[in-house]
Amino acid sequence: MPYNLPINPTMDLMCKNRSRGFSLIELLVVISIIGVLSAVVLASLNTARSKGNDAAIQSDMATIQTEAEIYYGGAGSNSYGTQAWSSGAATSCTGGMFSDTVTARALAGADGVNGAGNVACYAAGTGYVVAAALSGNTRYWCVDQNGSARTVNAVLPAQGAPITECP
Repeated sequence: MPYNLPINPTMDLMCKNRSRGFSLIELLVVISIIGVLSAVVLASLNTARSKGNDAAIQSDMATIQTEAEIYYGGAGSNSYGTQAWSSGAATSCTGGMFSDTVTARALAGADGVNGAGNVACYAAGTGYVVAAALSGNTRYWCVDQNGSARTVNAVLPAQGAPITECP
């Protein structure tokens, strides 16, 4: 004969509750906590992505600034060449210092980060300006012949609204 244990009502209730699983309220609470945490993480990722894009643009613009000085001193010309004010795609900047392949690649890189058509360039003899829109298109990064490299809190100047140095 099998051995029979005395019946304990408390033990019987604990065993029944344990086999039932999670209640609907417990599951909803866990799902809502996961939803809130994922929303916070996604918001942080978007901010980090835009800051990363801005850093990439600033890096490309620093390359342009360095290459401009190399171009200026190269072959004893002491000139940045000639490029009429152009705002839009990087491919429209082709004269003077912008004909250099390294400068052209850096300008195309800055243009491609936040969508094509968001750069502006100008060169005339002893002066140049290059600007690229930063994330949100309400500010831009500007470099010029004076060694300036800074954020300008304005929309990128359009075609026909030239600047000859960073504001």
